[in-house]
Amino acid sequence: MTMTLRRNPLPLRALAGAFVAGVLALLVGAANAAGIPPAYTPMVVEPSIADGRSEFDLGPALARAKRENKRLYVYLGASDCPYCRRYENFLRKSADELVPHFKPWIVVDLRSTLATTANKLIIRAGGRSLDYTAFQHSIGDQRARMLVYPSVWLFDPEFKPLMQMPAGTGTFETVDEQLEILNLVQ
Repeated sequence: MTMTLRRNPLPLRALAGAFVAGVLALLVGAANAAGIPPAYTPMVVEPSIADGRSEFDLGPALARAKRENKRLYVYLGASDCPYCRRYENFLRKSADELVPHFKPWIVVDLRSTLATTANKLIIRAGGRSLDYTAFQHSIGDQRARMLVYPSVWLFDPEFKPLMQMPAGTGTFETVDEQLEILNLVQ
């Protein structure tokens, strides 16, 4: 007597579907992990992309800052920047200590990529659209520096710059350094 085994393709399909769903869930989770942690209630600003330019509109953040009489803590990070992840992880781990000190601020999270160059990164504010270098000059930062991730700018509700900020790796990654920044200690 010969016994024939029939294969049932359904369990294999179900397993493959579960695998694909799991991978997609991980990718979505990783994408959501990039940026300022949710505990800081960031106002996420995704760029409008056209002609290879990434334009960030700060208009809604400025309107909210005026309405709520709050300062702006504008963070420029890149989804593929290891130094940005390091800073964001620091914020995540230090949230219990830092979040109360962010109350007078609206945290604005500009989401970019390392492939975006300074001449293609545009910031729109106050009726003007300026590339990164022109924007830096417009806020009084005369340092000739390349586009550096992460970058932070501090503004009052009228969009007046509050202090010159360092940028890049190792920038304000202790609670004391972050508190100095938030308290505008120069």
